[in-house]
This record gives sequence, C-alpha cells and structure tokens, in this order.
Amino acid sequence: MLIDLHAHAPLPGYYNQHPHWGPFFEPCDDGDIRLRVGKWVLTLGSPERRAAVRAGKKLDLQEYFARWADPNVRLAGMDAAGQDAQVLSVPSHCYMYWTEPEFSVPYARKVNDTLAEYCAGAPGRLFFWAHAPLNAPEAAAAEIRRAVTELGAVGISAGGSNFGGLEFDSPELDVVWKTMVDLDLPIFVHGYNQSVTWGDKANEDRYETTAIVGMNYDETKCFWYLVCGGVLDRFPDLKIYITHAGGFVPFQLGRLEQTIQNLDVVHNKKPMREYMKNFWFDPELHELPMRQALIDVVGADQLVYGTNFGGSDAIRHDLTQGLRVSPEDLDKIRYKNACKLLHLDPAKLGRAKVAA
Repeated sequence: MLIDLHAHAPLPGYYNQHPHWGPFFEPCDDGDIRLRVGKWVLTLGSPERRAAVRAGKKLDLQEYFARWADPNVRLAGMDAAGQDAQVLSVPSHCYMYWTEPEFSVPYARKVNDTLAEYCAGAPGRLFFWAHAPLNAPEAAAAEIRRAVTELGAVGISAGGSNFGGLEFDSPELDVVWKTMVDLDLPIFVHGYNQSVTWGDKANEDRYETTAIVGMNYDETKCFWYLVCGGVLDRFPDLKIYITHAGGFVPFQLGRLEQTIQNLDVVHNKKPMREYMKNFWFDPELHELPMRQALIDVVGADQLVYGTNFGGSDAIRHDLTQGLRVSPEDLDKIRYKNACKLLHLDPAKLGRAKVAA
C-alpha cells in the first residue's frame, strides 16, 4: 500500500476569490497559462506544458481547469504512480496569510468546502489537509474544528513562517496548537514563496529562489522556532510533518544541536533531539543517496511518503525504490506511519473508481 501525503490540488472552486490577490490562473500571450497572486506571477511550469507551448499549442484555460476539477484525472495519475490514497492541500502560494482576516477567514472556509467536495468523489482514496487562516488564530482554531468534525479533514496544512507577521512560537498561535493536540491530528508544514508578499517587487526574484530554496529555509525555521520557542514544552503531544525531507533539518541536525546549547534566548527545557519524536519527514528528495541518508539519520519511525504530486518538481517514480531498509520499515514509510498519524484504517483504503 502507498499513501502520498504531499499532493497539491489547485481546484477552480477557490480561485478568483479576491479582486487583487485572486488567486488567478490566466492565459498568457505565448499560449501558456500562469498563476498570479497579487502582482506575483509563478514562472515555474511542468515540462509537458512547456513542450506544448513550444510546439505552438495554445493552452485552453477552461480545459486546464476542467482537468484539475475531475477526480478521475487524479486517480489515473495515482494509479500510474501505484498510489492507493492521497492527502491533498491547497497550493502554498495561495495560503493568503498576507491578506486581512476579513478575506483570509472566509477564503479558508471556501478552500475547505471545495477540497471536501472534491475528495467526496473518491472515498477511501482522497483525503485533505484543512486550510487555516493562521493570521487570525482564534478564527483559525474554529475553522480547523469545523473542517475536521464536519468535513473530514485529517489535519491542517501550514506554511513554515510568517503568518501575517506571526511565527510558530508566537503565543497568539497557542490556541491553534491546542486545537491540534485536542484533535490528535498533525500539521503538514509546507513553505511558501515569500515573494508573493513583496508588492511591486514581487517578481524581482527572477529564478524562484524564494520558492526553491526559501521554502526549505522556512520549513527549517518552523522546526527551530517550535523547539527553541518552547512550543513543544507547552504542547508535548503536538505532531508536525515537514515536507521536502524536513527542509534542511535532517541534514544539519548536528549543527542545530550544537548551536542550541550556546544560545542565551532559547526556551526549550529538554535537549533538542528529544523533540524529534514530535516530527515526521518525507523522502521527497531527487537523489537516492540523499533519501537513504534521511532514513539513516532520522529513522523509519519518523518518515512518511510524499511526492509533491501536481507540483513543478514532483517526483514521478517510487521514492522507496532502491532503499536499504527492512520490509517492516518500508511499510512504515509507505503507509503505516501515515495511517497511525491520520487515524486511517488501511482496510478501508483502496483504488476504488469514482462513481459515474
């Protein structure tokens, strides 16, 4: 069995929600379709889409949206990848933490309603991370409870930093972390492109470094602030899954561990490695030796499976292929850890077809 916990779903139902921020998918003069959020335009795209544009094919926006809106299209891709189930999230460029709560709160409801409706088309195969307006913590906590108890969300997705100026160690967010502990569900942490918030300078990052490298930085910052900020002492049962192999965390553990002992401003009450039990990571790395190193450093008990399905750097082959790992540990990474974290019954998961 294989469960992909890192899969994006840019669904038409939650686009075109704000006159400035959108988010918008727009046709371009060269025949391509690009995402715009405020003044920022996503320049990343799939090789297949780029090839079509180079061949002179003008992409049709309605057809583009229709493919994303059809669960059958996703299920076919999952079948090709050997995946039994996916947990979907709103693309991180569309988190909207940088907007006013008057928009971000109803927007989160719209996202969750749309994701729930989409996943209902393939029960047992499609699940979703709730979106929460973390720039409005009290409202976020209420929306999380609604999304979980009424819509069936299996946790929340969150950026790695900057929730309208708040960070993971901000006391204002304690109400959110308490909610997650009460529900006994994890936080899926996925950095977002900070240049979205730059206004007139939004597109000065010519090569998407705030996405390609910045997301990993934000994800590492999430880990660091949760530990150094004493959040995990206040909420010792909080569960956090950081994608992209944990940002830089597993590969800089020794440096982080040495540094935290010399900082005068930290609030953690235990040695850093004792908090590792609160974190899970995925092997979303493009090189087999790096995926093996992740297992050797972190251990199979703290790993889940995620590919960035639907993203520009999505890994389309089996991430566990070629790993030196026992069959028991392989099953933990592929599905057992996910089922335990998200309270999923593997007997109820499977490759059912969407009803006609």
